Amino acid sequence: MARIVILGAGIGGVPMAYEMKETVGKNHDVIVISDSPTFHFVPSNPWVPPKWRTPEELKIALAPIFKKKGIEFIQKAASKIDPVNNQVQLDDGSAVAYDFLVIATGPRLAFDEIPGLGPDGYTSSVCHVDHAEVAIKDWDKFIEDPGPIVIGAVQGASCYGPAYEYLMILETELRKRKIRDQVPMTFVTAEPYIGHLGLGGVGDTKGMLESALRDKTIKWITNAKVDKIEPGMMYVTEVDDDGKDKKKHELPFKHSMMLPAFTGVDAVRNVGVEGLVNPRGFVLVDEHQRNLTFKNIYSIGVCIAIPPVEKTPVPVGAPKTGYMIESMVTATAHNIAEELAGKEPSHKATLNALCLADFGDSGVAFLAKPQIPPRNVTWSAEGKWVHLAKIGFEKYFMRKIRKGISEPFYERMTLKLIGVVRLKGK
Repeated sequence: MARIVILGAGIGGVPMAYEMKETVGKNHDVIVISDSPTFHFVPSNPWVPPKWRTPEELKIALAPIFKKKGIEFIQKAASKIDPVNNQVQLDDGSAVAYDFLVIATGPRLAFDEIPGLGPDGYTSSVCHVDHAEVAIKDWDKFIEDPGPIVIGAVQGASCYGPAYEYLMILETELRKRKIRDQVPMTFVTAEPYIGHLGLGGVGDTKGMLESALRDKTIKWITNAKVDKIEPGMMYVTEVDDDGKDKKKHELPFKHSMMLPAFTGVDAVRNVGVEGLVNPRGFVLVDEHQRNLTFKNIYSIGVCIAIPPVEKTPVPVGAPKTGYMIESMVTATAHNIAEELAGKEPSHKATLNALCLADFGDSGVAFLAKPQIPPRNVTWSAEGKWVHLAKIGFEKYFMRKIRKGISEPFYERMTLKLIGVVRLKGK
């Protein structure tokens, strides 16, 4: 009987546990380690500060579900993985042995790389539900005394959709409150152009997102490096296409949310062995999601190393979307099962991207198959239906987690969405 340990219980880790258990059954142990007792649905975090969702609505207690599924749950923080001795060391001094390890930790949020960035500095965050909950207070304070808003993503960031979403959700909320005219809004991004998204654009995302920002009278700065943030002031250097300084900006704000760059988590990036992670602490994997040095270690999700789609004047990372992660989960589950049967892994993730960017009362949707160009399918669309689809998407995925369902969720949703849009001629 093998011990299959999954480190992390987020959008990658929980489906990984479900699918792994379904694949190997009672013949092998599946164990999940997480420092949190709950799963939370990250894509809905931008709805929390304006109180469109409460933090509790986005959380699901994991222990009861895992127990029903026959999955062991260890709610403790990992201090360090030990790939030489096949152990995960925990912060209480104990260790968990494994035959196979799946690293699904998600990222470390590198707020420390820019002075004043993040919840411990002067900007809010929607990267974690706890951060979004803290941002409620900042938003309430802002509503009492409105002024300029600065939203965006700093250099090295690899997840841009939530920045656009949060920007437009707040814009919608301000219009509902009839105070939009009191709030100048600026979008600051490392992207070389609006709608790049770390993907080199998908379909007409450049045109659609630029049009949306113009329509809402939102200014933007691209090729932007955030130098530092002080109370109520952001200092930004805009560079040209050669990466040379072009213009310095001092942007006053009463409320700001800037997405940070990511690194691997400390328990993985500080292991001190060669061949596990790249310099940023992301896990190195082959086409089967398996580490080449430690072949009983697999990794999925945001914590794996994927090179940027293209060179840009300011560093821009490649996003790892839910569709990609789901594909990594399925490939990993089948590959470990093959290894347990004495075979070599043969399954590969398809690495497609599906995004529903909610704009509060409308939105933009895009599909890239595969995510990294050249692509077989490039599709984008916009309209009020995207906002409604995002709500349905949230409900469907939360039901999947609560029920312990293992299924190709993103693939099904993609086919349904494209079918509906084509049917309606949108």
